[in-house]
Amino acid sequence: MRQVFQFMLALAPLWLAVAPVAHAQNAADPTVYVVRYIEVMPASQEQAAGLIKKLADASRKEAGVVRFDVLQRTAPANQFATFEIWKDQASLDAHGAAAHKQFLDAAQPLLIAPVDDRLCIAIDTAPPQAGGEGAIYAITHVDVGPPNRDAGIALLKTVAGPSRKENGNLAFDALQQTSRTNHFEVVEIWKDQKAEDAHEIEAATKDYRAKVQPLLGAHYDRRWYKPL
Repeated sequence: MRQVFQFMLALAPLWLAVAPVAHAQNAADPTVYVVRYIEVMPASQEQAAGLIKKLADASRKEAGVVRFDVLQRTAPANQFATFEIWKDQASLDAHGAAAHKQFLDAAQPLLIAPVDDRLCIAIDTAPPQAGGEGAIYAITHVDVGPPNRDAGIALLKTVAGPSRKENGNLAFDALQQTSRTNHFEVVEIWKDQKAEDAHEIEAATKDYRAKVQPLLGAHYDRRWYKPL
């Protein structure tokens, strides 16, 4: 029995090395997270998808980019999103004057609403695991009443870590908007639809939904996307 215990102790550092390390952003961390919602005319969705792919190619070459994912909503398919991570505000500003501006200029005739930009900081994030074809993104906008902000943050922290340990989870990032600090964006990546469906019916997920519901100041807005 002692040999088994010693063997388990020896493996512990290896487990810690491969497990994603979650963190909350401190005031000294300049990292900027961005979720952008893009809605185009239904007849223009294929053209818009091409422009968004071009945006991704250009953006991933810019200085200061950490991550740039482009997504198309599963339904309706004329809605798109980007999930971006920039090392600091200066990098994001430079992007806004370069690749993002070029995209807006080209996409303007296709838009049926202004691009909805949501700049955020991290509440609880971790590096994503590698995924493949068939991955599903779920992005949830969680808007709690202003007096419930801290309770909302605490709830998101309780659900983020356990969700990352579920079978098929590739990422689970809980973010806080900088302009409206009682508004949150939750960005999840699942290996496939089966894994996301299993997460939806987990007891912990249902418990979280039951606890967050009384705090909400608006509809719990959860949307599903596929990567482009």
